[in-house]
Amino acid sequence: MLKIGCQMRFLYLRVISSFIYRWFNVPQTAPEINRLNFRNVQIDAIGVGLASTGAPFLPVLLTRLGANTLEVSMLTFMPALTGALLAIPLGHFLETRKNIVPWFSFARLAVLMSYGFTGLLVLFLSEASAILGILGLWAVATVPQTILSICFSVVMNQIAGSRGRFELMSHRWSILGFTNAATALMAGQFLDRVAFPLNYQIFFITLSIGGIISYYFSSKIVLADNPPQIKKVRTSLKEQAICYVQLIYHEKPFVSFIWKRFIFLSGAALAAPLLPIYYVREINASDYWIALIQIAANTTVILGYFFWTNQSRRKGSRAVLLATTLGSSLYPILVGVSQQVWPVVIFAGLNGIFTAGLNLVFFDELMRRVPADHNATFVAAAQTLQYLSMIAAPLLAPILSKWLGFGPALMLAGGISIVGFILFVLESPRPISEEAVSV
Repeated sequence: MLKIGCQMRFLYLRVISSFIYRWFNVPQTAPEINRLNFRNVQIDAIGVGLASTGAPFLPVLLTRLGANTLEVSMLTFMPALTGALLAIPLGHFLETRKNIVPWFSFARLAVLMSYGFTGLLVLFLSEASAILGILGLWAVATVPQTILSICFSVVMNQIAGSRGRFELMSHRWSILGFTNAATALMAGQFLDRVAFPLNYQIFFITLSIGGIISYYFSSKIVLADNPPQIKKVRTSLKEQAICYVQLIYHEKPFVSFIWKRFIFLSGAALAAPLLPIYYVREINASDYWIALIQIAANTTVILGYFFWTNQSRRKGSRAVLLATTLGSSLYPILVGVSQQVWPVVIFAGLNGIFTAGLNLVFFDELMRRVPADHNATFVAAAQTLQYLSMIAAPLLAPILSKWLGFGPALMLAGGISIVGFILFVLESPRPISEEAVSV
C-alpha cells in the first residue's frame, strides 16, 4: 500500500509538472509562436504581477498621508498628459529603431522600480513632503510609462502573430493575475498588522524585486530587426502632421474602433481616481478589505481569461466585445450604490471576469486594425486618444465628487461607459481582414 501511495503521488507530481511546463513553453492554438519568447513573456508576467501589486495601494497610500482628491487624481492625470503630448512623437521614434525590445525592457524596469523608490520617499520624508515627492517621482515615470504603453502592444503582437493573440495574452494575464492576487493576500495581512507608515515603506521597497525579474526575462525576448529606414526628404512640422493625419484617417475601421473605445474608457478613467477614495472615506475599508477587493478581481480574472478565450472561438470576438463592455460598465454603478464593503468584494470578483475579456478583445480588435508596417505609429495614435480621456477625467473627478457625491459620480462614470457599449452595439458587424491592413 505504501509503495502504491508513493507511486500515485509521483504520478500526480509528474502530471502537475508536465502541465506547468506546457503552460509556460508550448503554445496550443498558435504553434508558430517562438517557444523561448512564449516562456519569457510568461515569466516576465510574474515580475510584473509582483511589482504591480502596489498600483491599487498607491492612491490609498496618498490618501492615508493626507492627500486630497485632486492630488490622488494626479496619479491618473500625469501619465495621461505626458502620453497625450509624447505618444505620437515617441511612436514615430520607436518605429525607426532597429529593435524595439531594449526600449520595452528598460521602460518596464524604470516604471516598476518606481514602486521601490516610493517606499524610500515615505521612509525619508515627512508626510506632506512625501506626497509631493511621490507625485514628482511618478511624474518622471510617466515618460517610460508612455514608451512602455506603445512598446507593449507592438512586442506582444509581433510575438503572437495574427492567430496567437488570445492565447498568448490569456496565458500572460492569467499568470500576472494569479501573482498579483497571491501577493495582495500577503500584502493585506502585512499592511494591517504593521504600523503605518512602516508597513507601506517595507511593502513598496520589496516590490522592486518584481522589476528586476521582469527586466531580466523581457530583455531576453528575441524579435527580428526592423528593416532599415529609407531616408526621407525633410519636411516642415505642419506637412508631417498633415501626412500623419491622412495616414491614420485612411484606415476607417481603425478610426471607428478607437473612437468608440475612447467613449467607453472615458467612463473607466473617471471612475479610477474615485474608487480608492470611495473605499477609504465612504465605506471605511481597511487595508485588509482593500486587499480582498484586489484579490477578488485578480483571482476571477484568471477564470475570465479561460472563459473568454473559449467564447471567442465559439461565438467570435464581437460577442466577447459586447458582453465585456456591458459587464465592466456596471461595476462603478454597483460600487456607487454600495454602503458596505463586503458587496464591493463580490462586485470586484464579477468585474474581474469581464475585465479579462475586455483586455483580450480590446488588444485583439485594435491590432487587427493596425497596418503591420506602421505598428508603433498607429498604437501611439490609439494611446493618445485614450490619454485625452485620462486627462479630463481626473480633473472632473474632484468637481463631480463635491457636486454630486462619490456614489453618484461613480454611477455617472458607469453611465458614460454604457454609452460606449451602445455605440459598439450599433456598429454593423463587418469582418476585418488582417491582410487588408497589413500592406
